[in-house]
Amino acid sequence: MAVCWWLLMLCLLTSSSAHNDFFTSIGQMTDLLFTEKDLVTSLKDYIRAEENKLEQIKRWADKLDVLSAAATQDPEGFLGHPVNAFKLMKRLNTEWGELESLVLTDMSDVFISNLTIQRQHFPNDDDQTGAAKALMRLQDTYQLDTNTISTGDLPGSSSAASQQTALTVDDCYDLGKVAYSEADYYHTELWMVQALKQLDQGETSSTVDTVTILDYLSYSVYQQGDLERALEFTKRLLELDATHQRANGNLKYFEYQLAKQKKVEKREEGEAAEGRQRRETRGRPDDYLPERRKYEQLCRGEGIRMTPRRQSRLFCRYYDNSRHPRYVIGPVKQEDEWDSPRIVRYHDIVSDKEMEKIKELAKPRLRRATVHDPQTGKLTTAHYRVSKSAWLGAYEHPVVDEINQRIQDITGLDVTTAEDLQVANYGVGGQYEPHFDFGRKDEPDAFEELGTGNRIATWLLYMSDVQAGGATVFTDVRAAVWPRKGTAVFWYNLYPSGEGDYRTRHAACPVLVGNKWVSNKWIHERGQEFRRRCSLQETD
Repeated sequence: MAVCWWLLMLCLLTSSSAHNDFFTSIGQMTDLLFTEKDLVTSLKDYIRAEENKLEQIKRWADKLDVLSAAATQDPEGFLGHPVNAFKLMKRLNTEWGELESLVLTDMSDVFISNLTIQRQHFPNDDDQTGAAKALMRLQDTYQLDTNTISTGDLPGSSSAASQQTALTVDDCYDLGKVAYSEADYYHTELWMVQALKQLDQGETSSTVDTVTILDYLSYSVYQQGDLERALEFTKRLLELDATHQRANGNLKYFEYQLAKQKKVEKREEGEAAEGRQRRETRGRPDDYLPERRKYEQLCRGEGIRMTPRRQSRLFCRYYDNSRHPRYVIGPVKQEDEWDSPRIVRYHDIVSDKEMEKIKELAKPRLRRATVHDPQTGKLTTAHYRVSKSAWLGAYEHPVVDEINQRIQDITGLDVTTAEDLQVANYGVGGQYEPHFDFGRKDEPDAFEELGTGNRIATWLLYMSDVQAGGATVFTDVRAAVWPRKGTAVFWYNLYPSGEGDYRTRHAACPVLVGNKWVSNKWIHERGQEFRRRCSLQETD
């Protein structure tokens, strides 16, 4: 019975699917941690029940072992005693039946029932693949080697957390397989090499061996044009398994191709050097994002274009928005983050209590974040935006209404035509690649459904600190703004003429370590008095 239950659960574990996207929200993944903790408690209860059952069976077996050993020494003499004869009849008729019932008792019912209920909330294969891709995204963006990730010793991570986060051989192998399934031979090689390294260092695995890893390695480096290394890996594989059919075929092919390549190199002087250069520059596959390198540099804090002279013209001040009644006595702290386009940060703009309430309201509604499709004008998910978000209306809670009013009072812009407050949570590798907040000329229907015109300005509130990564970067002007809990940054997306300011192209860098909560308020053109912008918008 217990075996049947386990077979059933294996089927459920491999086939059930309750989600269509990767768990990009740390807030939701926190719930999974506690779910797993409850399941471990349930599993331990099941183990104890099985151990108690086995202990009862063992005591019975030990008692009968002693009794039968003595009885079989002189069977007739033993059975000549009427009590022994009675007890033998009783044992065989009653007690062995009771033992059979005990052995057949399924102690797993409670655990299996609990697991079945919780399983519907578990990640699926797509989620696991998404997590693997997120690790590789972090690896590329922050230029981390596989060993750094495997040991868990990431920049910004605590030593206590790092001790619990090492990747096993199996983990590294699985990462390599995810890359291989995407025809990403660059990352396949990196992670298979790491898996091989850990095996060579003495780590054991019950699911993968050196031969399998070498098989993946030889093909992945061959696909990247490195025949010599492909041949090396193949030879090492055959030393371990001389009958490996594919490796024997590859050996002949690689040797033939390498000999052919060397003949060509001899004929054409200098081609060998070029060939070596090609191998040295072998790397990540072609990218759809032309500014990928610039974007990732800024995420690492590199290549920021702020000269000392320009920096000297950035100031901090107390700001009351032209003596607004709410801020005459208690002005807000305003800091210049960038000069052109002007980006300002407001400090201590919301309280911890307010931020926690916003998170509390948003968390049950978090869904995969969407973007405006320029072709349809509708919201859709996109591979370049990896986060989860929720929308909060002013009517839903006084805190939301108060924050909206605060944005209006500080910016001088009417928020009655703005979009609802969008709350986003970036989890493992969460990011939003370079984009514009405003609708461009080639997207005339971007916000048509709203009927409020284009997005004139963006208010971005940081509701958490981030240990590492997670910056907001402006790729056109090479600017970077780092998350600071309780602060908000603000910029205009449009010129006074209504034309889009293409310098505001920006991105949310992947979160390397930590949990990033933000909320956005996109303010629209309809209902604005453009003269109010003069206090903040620079003249162009």
